[in-house]
Amino acid sequence: MAEQQAEKASIQVIERMMSLLDVLADKPEAVSLKILARNTGLHPSTAHRILAAMTSAALVERHDAGTYVLGIKLLELGNLVKSRINIREIALPYMQQLHEIVGEAVNLGIRHEDEIVYVERTSSGRALIRVVYLVGGRAPLHLTSVGKLFLAADSAADVRAYARRTGLPGKTPHSLTRLDALEKELDKIRRHEAAFDNEEAEIGLRCIAAPVRNDEGQMVAGLSVSAPSDRHNPDWVKSIKATADEISRALGHRQTQRK
Repeated sequence: MAEQQAEKASIQVIERMMSLLDVLADKPEAVSLKILARNTGLHPSTAHRILAAMTSAALVERHDAGTYVLGIKLLELGNLVKSRINIREIALPYMQQLHEIVGEAVNLGIRHEDEIVYVERTSSGRALIRVVYLVGGRAPLHLTSVGKLFLAADSAADVRAYARRTGLPGKTPHSLTRLDALEKELDKIRRHEAAFDNEEAEIGLRCIAAPVRNDEGQMVAGLSVSAPSDRHNPDWVKSIKATADEISRALGHRQTQRK
């Protein structure tokens, strides 16, 4: 009973927060607490308490006059969601074309902190279904070809910090669990602009990945092909790079010439 009451109270707070955001979104100018309380039907003290928490989280910005506007965090979150949705929509046709060429699963992954999150995937009955590569699946950066691409884009200090935070846990005997081995692998990735997973996340599964960049040249995703080891073909790297370049150009990137 107590748990249900707590859950109900939490939902009520979220609903009240959303009502405040709706009012702020409707008003082009800064809004006073009095108007916010009146338009949402909240008691001023309740509205003030929720606004204080939202201000702390940068969802709302409070002016000296005691008025409120939408905060910068919403812009950051909105841009993040927009970029991810656009990448998926833009990438999918190219992923399907690559799938026709290689006949194996094609994956699109983005970085979230110390993990890769797979946001799109093409597959067929011939391709193995692996949990880590399902849409929404996550994996540590150093255990996947896409994740290693993101680490290769980091500075040496950032890579060392990642190793300290995570401890570089392994999944198979092939996993890179030592910093020196990981750094050597990342140097190779930087030279070749491609990354390989040699059964490092799962025995019997190998992957090749290439970076996808936005109009500012930043790596925003990784495109990979995953296949059982007995069907893996290292020659796929040329097609994977070409497809990643096509997606990058579609995102506005104009410097994807390969050597």
